Amino acid sequence: MNTTSLLIAIAVLPLATAATAQMTPTTVEPMVPAAGTVLDVTAEGRTTRVPDLATIRAGVVSQSPTAAAALSDNAQRMAKVLAALKRAGVAPRDIATSSVGLAPQYRYADNQPPVITGYQATNTVSIRFRDVAKSGTILDALVAQGANQIDGPNLSIDQPDAVLDEARTDAIAQAKRRADLYAKAAGLRVSRIVSIAESGQDTGGSPQPMMMMRASMAKDSTQIAPGEKDVTVTVSVRFLLN
Repeated sequence: MNTTSLLIAIAVLPLATAATAQMTPTTVEPMVPAAGTVLDVTAEGRTTRVPDLATIRAGVVSQSPTAAAALSDNAQRMAKVLAALKRAGVAPRDIATSSVGLAPQYRYADNQPPVITGYQATNTVSIRFRDVAKSGTILDALVAQGANQIDGPNLSIDQPDAVLDEARTDAIAQAKRRADLYAKAAGLRVSRIVSIAESGQDTGGSPQPMMMMRASMAKDSTQIAPGEKDVTVTVSVRFLLN
């Protein structure tokens, strides 16, 4: 009888230990320390760069009485556009088809069904210019070779990681400065940082106002001024004050 009781006790003990382990908190310490004043600060770090990448969509729009004729004309003109890009030194990896379409054109009249009057074929490519200063000259060449619709440019930074790190460093510095200010005003001092969270970033690649060009309008050389882009990072930092 005593032996049986001993065996049961040994079998139950690991279960109780496992239940106790599950109830034990897994975090090293809570996000709100037991002693001290907690201060949450949201700060934005900022740096600037001149964009080194321009993305533009160039397209050919063709209209003909038949679908076959519209597609044929569009294909011939787009071949000239692609050849012009190759001659200008644009790498194949920087050219990507954006859209291809064929749509009937209708004539509408009161109390009558729509009548197809022809077809419109479109072919658009997305082009990345890694030399922003030369992109205007290349656009002029595209128009001369048959591109009759150009949208853009979208100016951006090609490799933003290092620039974002600069903005992150500035964001932490701004957060520390603000924490010191609040602590001094409250008669306290900053003990340490409890947590850091990145809550947003902007690499300066937001779309630019659309630019539409037609072959008949391109009388002067196109100029593109890159200017400067703000690169920002927003962080939320929790400080412990004593």
